[in-house]
Amino acid sequence: MPFVNIKITDDGVTAEQKQALIKGVTQLLVDVLGKNPQTTFVLIEEVNTDNWGIGGESVTQRRRGGK
Repeated sequence: MPFVNIKITDDGVTAEQKQALIKGVTQLLVDVLGKNPQTTFVLIEEVNTDNWGIGGESVTQRRRGGK
């Protein structure tokens, strides 16, 4: 029973894109590991860019050019 947790920033990902991720990741586990898609769980967590840090600054700051 695979469980995949995808974390992405919460800026503009559509429901259709999330559905494509869920479908694609599930199919990848079927193709590569032979897993049953009916027991494969995919969780998408959206994180605010203020709450995601890289190299000592938030993603929000990085996208603003570190200001």
